[in-house]
Order: sequence, then C-alpha cells, then structure tokens
Amino acid sequence: MAQKPSIPKGTRDFSPLEMARRNFIFNTIQEVFKQFGYQPIETPAMENLSTLLGKYGEEGDRLLFKILNSGDFTKNIKAEDYEAKNLNRLALAVSEKGLRYDLTVPFARYVVQHRNDITFPFKRYQIQPVWRADRPQKGRYREFYQCDVDVIGSNSLLNEVELIRIIDEVFNRLKVNVTIKLNNRKVLSGMAESIDAADKLIDITTAIDKLDKIGIEKVYQELLSKGITQDSIDNLEPIINLSGTNDSKLNCLKQLIGHTDDGEKGIAELETVLNYLKPLNVKSKVEIDQSLARGLNYYTGAIIEVKANGVSIGSICGGGRYDNLTGIFGLPDVSGVGVSFGADRIYDVMKEQNLFPKEVETSTEVMFVNFGEREGAHALEVLVSLQQNGIRAELYPDAGKMKKQMKYANQRAIPFVVLIGEQEMETKHYTLKNMLTGEQEKLTLDELVKKIKKAQ
Repeated sequence: MAQKPSIPKGTRDFSPLEMARRNFIFNTIQEVFKQFGYQPIETPAMENLSTLLGKYGEEGDRLLFKILNSGDFTKNIKAEDYEAKNLNRLALAVSEKGLRYDLTVPFARYVVQHRNDITFPFKRYQIQPVWRADRPQKGRYREFYQCDVDVIGSNSLLNEVELIRIIDEVFNRLKVNVTIKLNNRKVLSGMAESIDAADKLIDITTAIDKLDKIGIEKVYQELLSKGITQDSIDNLEPIINLSGTNDSKLNCLKQLIGHTDDGEKGIAELETVLNYLKPLNVKSKVEIDQSLARGLNYYTGAIIEVKANGVSIGSICGGGRYDNLTGIFGLPDVSGVGVSFGADRIYDVMKEQNLFPKEVETSTEVMFVNFGEREGAHALEVLVSLQQNGIRAELYPDAGKMKKQMKYANQRAIPFVVLIGEQEMETKHYTLKNMLTGEQEKLTLDELVKKIKKAQ
C-alpha cells in the first residue's frame, strides 16, 4: 500500500479560500507601501552562507536551513572535523548556500551589489517567503511570508515616524487592533553601561528578548548563567519593570540611565519620535517598552514590535534601525530602518477574530447553469458581457443534472446563478436566482449587469 503523502512539519498547504484571504492581506499591505512611495524588489530564495552567517546572532545561525552542495558534497570534509563532530565546520564544508532567514540581510546585500543603480534614500518593499529551522508551534512556522518595508541611506528619525504610520495604516485597514511597542538599542546599551556590563550587551539583550516566553525569573537565571552578577541584576530590575505612561517612562529612564552616553542618545531619539507622532492622529496605541530587544544583533537604534490585542500569538510585525549592516558587505556609513509584517501570523489573528470581509471569500459572483450545447453557447456570450463589466462569472462546463450544478454553486458559495433555457434565449430575458434567498427574477442583459454590480 502506497504511503500517504505529507509535507514537512512547520509548512502548510493553502486552499482556495485561504489563498483568497492571504491575498487580501498581501494586497492591503502592498497598497499601503505604494501609498507611502516604496518600490518593489525581489531577491533569490537562497543566498550564499557567507552572506547569512553572523548576522542574526548565535541562535539565528543555528536556525539557518543549509543547502547541500551539488555532486560529491563530502569532498571538503576534513577527517579531524568529522571525528571531533565540529558541526559548524562540517556544515560549511558540505554547504555553501542557505535559504534566507529574513528579507533584511538579503536587502542589505542587494543595496551593496546594486549601489550604482540605486537612488538614495532608497525606499523598497519586498513580499516573499523566508525559512527558519525552528520548532513548529502555534504562530511559529518553518516557512512563512514576510512583508518588508525599508528605507536606506538616511539617518532621519522621520523614517521611524513614517514606518509607525505605515504600521498604523495597515492594521487599521485590516481592522486588527494592535499595540505598537518602541524601544531603542541605545537604551539597552545604556542599561548595560549603567551596571558596568557593556561587554555583556548581547547576553543581556538575548535574555531580555525571551521575557514574554519564559518569564522574568528565568530571564534572571539566564543572566546569572552568562556571568551577570546578582547585584547587577538587582540594578537592572527597576529598569526592566518600568510601568506608566510614555512620558513617565522617559522621565524614569533619564534618571536611571540618562547619565550614560548611549542611554542619553536613545532616550532623546525615543522622545523625538513620540513628539513627531503626537499631532498625526495615529489610531493604534504606541507605547515604550524598555525591555524590548528583538534579539537581532544588527539593530543600532529604534526597535519596533507590534502585538495584536486580545490574541496570544507573539509579535505580528517588527523591525528597527540598522546603521552598520551594509558595512559588513563593503558599503560603510549607510543607515537603514525597516519593519517586517508577518503575514502568516496576521492571517491567524484575523481568522481567530473573524475579521476577513465576506466578499474576500467569494471568488465567483455568478454561475451560469449549462442546459446543453445551444444553451451553453448562448450563456457563454452573456457571460463574456458580464466579465467585461468587471463581474466574476463562470459557466458550468458540463450539461448535467440541475441538482448537481446547484450543489456546486452552493459549495462554492456563489451568490447568484443565471438560468438560460429556450424561453430565455428567445426573449433575451434571463432568469437570475439569488442563492441566499431563493428569489428568482427575469432580467435583460443590462438589468442583469446592474443587479449583480449593485450587490458587489
């Protein structure tokens, strides 16, 4: 007996209904990106491992999907590495390429490679899948889409303001109620400086980034395991646990870490962004979260994360400023900032909260019943007229039993059915059936078009 086919864990098939809903999300996001003047690009699914490694921290490197070299992929393996089970060296020996982990690092590579063809500041958007060798769980997949929007070649904090407005506009159009959380890498650096642990910044941010997943006590345990003293953790505690309004948090941060160089700069940047936003009628809640780290080593300024209110699913959008990323590829002193929308998590949120418009779920608006060769040919002419008027229409391909054709229309949730028999062909008055109410009426072609378009 043949084995039942399956797909890898952490990946999914998408039905026509699911694709219609996903495309609604993609189209909404894309419309907003274009409204703010961003241009589309695409990059390959796979990149050279030299491009990807070392950009996401130790944990990120472990989550890279690596692609075996063609042919004899074992030829570069050294016996001593194999015997010592040196996994990193073995991986590099058998694979030179990997699937992209996100869209930001490939974008930085793209900018450097095409620097002579780009007008700076360069505003781009990119909607493509990414892959991570993560443990699959609710809201966490191994293959998923990201919808990225970045501007590179400008230091202005107006870019951060624009990205927050884009986030607000996207989620307002999708009717998802969100909270936009803000922090700054310099604030995190100031925290490390204030406890004399500047050299432990990566360890501190990696641990703090897990706060929502593992809780504060386990974060403290991880910090202890990384060599952070209990006294230093005690000094960190009031900073991590700050609460209140944005203004009160800023005032407390000024007192706690404002004496450090990075802390002072980070607080000033947060304050500037929030002051720009105040008169702009941003509908989503925007709040400072001084514990927000996002765990990625390449952030140097603003850090942004978006949570859907009332849903336990993690962040559905996030990003920040990265001043040094293109320098890794040979183009120093080019600042960039961007955010990534997690389309798959947004889909799960909208499904859970029943936010997809009904019209999104209807692919065909009207189906023509097929009574036979002559009737089908006549229906085809009428169908063409409807399609030319922007109506999604189809003719049932086989002249079969009426019950079977109606069942098809019901299963497809097609709202209207047109019946064209001998009488309809003679009078040019066509029977339109509303599949929801069961009502039928005879209409001319013009009346048919108006009736269906009115229901759109």
